Formats: sequence, C-alpha cells, structure tokens
Amino acid sequence: MSDTIDPARDERRSDRGFFGQPFALANLFGVEMWERFSFYGMQGILIYYLYYSASEGGLGIAESSATSIVGAYGGTVYLSTILGAWIADRLLGSERTLFYSAILVMLGHIALAVFPGLWGVGIGLVCVAFGSGGLKANATSLVGDLYDEHDERRDAGFSIFYMGINIGALVGPLLTGWAQDAIGFHAGFALAAIGMALGLIQYTLGRKRLRGIGAEPPNPLPRTQRPKWIAIGAAAIVVIATLSLTGVITAANMSDIVVGLTIVAAIGYFAIMLSSRRITAVERSRVYAFIPMFIASAVFWSLFQQQFTTVAVYSDKRLDRNLFGWDFPPSWVQSINPVFIIIFAGVFAAAWTKLGPRQPSSPIKFAAGTIIMGLAFLAFIPMSGGGANSAPLLGLAGILLLFTFAELLLSPVGLSLSTKLAPEAFHTQMVALFFLSVALGTAMAGTLAKYYDENNEVPYFTAVGLGSIAVGVLLAIGAPWIKRLMKGVH
Repeated sequence: MSDTIDPARDERRSDRGFFGQPFALANLFGVEMWERFSFYGMQGILIYYLYYSASEGGLGIAESSATSIVGAYGGTVYLSTILGAWIADRLLGSERTLFYSAILVMLGHIALAVFPGLWGVGIGLVCVAFGSGGLKANATSLVGDLYDEHDERRDAGFSIFYMGINIGALVGPLLTGWAQDAIGFHAGFALAAIGMALGLIQYTLGRKRLRGIGAEPPNPLPRTQRPKWIAIGAAAIVVIATLSLTGVITAANMSDIVVGLTIVAAIGYFAIMLSSRRITAVERSRVYAFIPMFIASAVFWSLFQQQFTTVAVYSDKRLDRNLFGWDFPPSWVQSINPVFIIIFAGVFAAAWTKLGPRQPSSPIKFAAGTIIMGLAFLAFIPMSGGGANSAPLLGLAGILLLFTFAELLLSPVGLSLSTKLAPEAFHTQMVALFFLSVALGTAMAGTLAKYYDENNEVPYFTAVGLGSIAVGVLLAIGAPWIKRLMKGVH
C-alpha cells in the first residue's frame, strides 16, 4: 500500500507526542530501557562472579577465561540478532518477535538467580543472549519504521531512544552492584530479572500504540520450508553441545570462536544481500557503502566493549575506588558512561536537528567516533605503572567521557543508517548486520583482553589505541567515495 493512501502512516508522520517524536517511540523506549537495565545490571557483576573466589561468592575460574566468557556472551547477544531478524522477516514480524524475546530474557535472568555454578551461568547466558539479540534487532527496526526515509527527525529519534537505553544502563549496575555487595551475586541477578519483568509488563500494556507496525513478516517463509529450517536449527544445537562436551569449545577459546563465527556470518550476509535478485541497483550500491562502515564499527566496538573486560578488571584491581572513606563496588564504574550518555545524548540530538542537512555525513561521524575511541585508550598511558589502587577515579571518568563522545557519534547513527540503507527485502536483517559488527567487536573485546597485562600496560594501550585511530583516518579519507555509493542517503 502506498504512503498516500495509508491513513495510519500519515497519522504517524504528523505524530509528535513524545518530545517531538511519534508517541509509539515511548513504548519502544520503555521496553529497551528495562531490557538494558537487566542486561547491564547482570553484565556489571558477571565477570566478578566468574573470577572471584568461592569465599567471595564467585566461581573462582581463571581471569583470562572469565574475560573470554564475557566477550563470547556479549558477542553472542549481537550475533543472535541474525536469528531474531530472520524470525521477524520470515515468520512472526518484528513486533511479536520482540515480545517473545523479552520473555526469554526474563527467563535467563531468573536462571542466573536461581541455579548455582556454571550450569546456571550456561543456561542463563544462553537465554539472555538469544532473547536480547531478538529484542534489540527488532526494537531498532520498529523505531526505524516510525519514520519516512527522508524524515529529518530520524537521527534525533534514535538519539532519544538511545538515551532511554542508557537510563537503564545507568541504574542497572548501581542496583545490582549494591545487591551483590550487600547480599550476594544471586540477589543481583534476581534484580535484573525483576527489571525485565517490569519492561515486559510496560510493553504489553502499550503494544497497541504501534498501530500495526511490524505485525506481519515482510518476506514470509513458505510452510513447506519450515521443517527444513527446524531440522537445521536442531542440528546446530546438537553440534554446539557436542563440541562443548568434548572440550573443543572451552571457556578460554570461547570468544575466539565467536569472532570466527561472526566473520563468517557477516561475509555470508553481505554475499546473500548483494547477490539477491530482490534488491535494486540503488539498494545494492547502498549495501556496498555499508561494508567500510561495518569494519569501522567492529573496530570501535572491540575497544568500547572492553568496559566489560579490560576496564572491568582495571576497575577492580587498578582503580582507587575510595569514596569518602568507602570503597564502592567496581561494577559501579559501568554506570559512568550511561551518566554521560544521558547528559550528552540530548545535546547531540539537538545538534543534528538544528544542523539538519548541514550535519556531517554518516561516514565522517563514524570516522570521528573511531578516532576518539583510539584516543581514549591512549589516555590510559599516563596512569599506567602505578600498581594497585593507583589510578584516579577522575582520570578513568575522563576516559569514559571520551568513550561517550565516540559512542554518540557512531552507535545511534549506525542504528539509523542501517535502517536507511536497508534493501526492502532485507529490512530487519540489515539492522542485524549492523549488530553483527557489534558482535564481532564485542567478542574481540574478550579476545583482546587476554593480552592485557596489568604489570606492563603501555604496549597494550598504545597498540589498540593507534590501531583504532588508523582505521578512523582511512574511513575519513574514503568518505567521499562512500557517500557516492550511498545514493542520496546522508
């Protein structure tokens, strides 16, 4: 149905009931906020649960294995956006996929809270990873569907949506960190489960506001093909279980495996899109334009997501956490970045709205974000070599402020760009492709963290920082060529 004869779509175009944005954004804002509360609340204490000793309430595994598990888990969250997007595009539509994914996330947090040991970790992380993957891709796709392709409110709307994400990311680690410190790790995981339950209730009550957006799959799978895909899914589960039980997949190499799988998946996805007969020449050019952006995004996230690996270990062992005579939980450091996001997301959104068509192009925003991320890692160098509890809190806060500026230049813009460059036949799956870059970077954050040596930090921070800056510079140089391939998308 064309836009000119779709009253519901025309109504959404004129809807400015939520800070100048469509009112349905408030419902998606809410479910994503609570999902991020549970996600970051749990992840803020996860690595400590893994490597703290049994006497401290943890599982006592090796620190390098703990960072690998955290990286692999985080990568799997974003890798599973492929599955969530496929289910939305071929089976259920984005809206129902988001709803069922939220239920799965809640069940995962309950498993972490209830079941002890590595079995509880395995069950809980698998449920949260696949549930979060399905929720994230489809929430982002639904936000994109609220706007026309040329609606200048789009980037501002994604920035507001991103601010909601970070409200949850701010409060989650504070409360779960407090609960873990005062009661124990399982109390922290229980709070994450409660948060996701609240998000699910809020979303259920407000589903009607979407007015049919995402209700139907755009490319339905024929019923005759469903048994084949069920068999493929069952075979994949058997293979993974067998590799885990036989010791091929271990805690120490888990992040490396997710890196490899993500690279294969990304190459396959680009190949499928580019060879499809269902996309036009303009759409194919736009997919080509997305390739260098994908690479820059993966590099960015491989540094940014070290908040949960290298920076988490740094906060536990190197940071002076004494605050007025009290040592606050190291997980609270995870709330510094969301504070800055909440402060500056509105500033960035207002800037893009005011600049309108004069704002920097998406490739330039990506380049700037990648360069700033590299500078943030170089900023660790002046604090290096001081030993335990020597790094000042203000110094780390300043570094995380750079993380924030880089994130606001790249992450909400990347979400928006993936919806603008998406071929019609691969709408939600293009969003999943952006999340694949996050998956690759997040898993790499676990792999890179294994090379961090707290007794010899300078070589690590130098190599990682300069590498990110180099990628950003190359992207800036190639920006004019990328813009031509984008075929009118800014």
